[in-house]
Formats: sequence, C-alpha cells, structure tokens
Amino acid sequence: MARYFFHLCDGHDLLIDAEGRDIADASLIPGIALKEARAIIIDEVTRGSLKLGQHIEVLDGDGAMVHRLEFRDAVTVE
Repeated sequence: MARYFFHLCDGHDLLIDAEGRDIADASLIPGIALKEARAIIIDEVTRGSLKLGQHIEVLDGDGAMVHRLEFRDAVTVE
C-alpha cells in the first residue's frame, strides 16, 4: 500500500493535503480525484459559486506527480 497526497490548486494558492491517504491500487487514483473534485464543486455551487480553473494534483510519497485533474474536466456544463 502506498500513500498519495491530493493537493488542491486554484491557480494562485495551494491547499496541501498533509496527511495523504493509503491506496493499494494506483489505478484507483483517477476515480478518487474525480470524486473529490465533484464533491468540492457541489459544495461551491451550493454556496453560489463555481471555480472551474482549479485542479487536483496527486503526488506519491516521493513527491512525484502521478495524476492531475482539472475541475473543468470533472463536469459537463451545458
């Protein structure tokens, strides 16, 4: 099992995931990042705003980026 860190970036600030989470299968990371992004989007929309310029960077325990998800890719806006 490896530890991964899901940092939230808005283009100006970086919200560091200091704890990270243990994930047994790295192929699960894109789905976890998508779920996290959508949860943040839901919270923002509930408060009346939406910042699609944000993204989540997933880093492994060595600090290497293993995945990046743009919020604009997490939803379809029609």
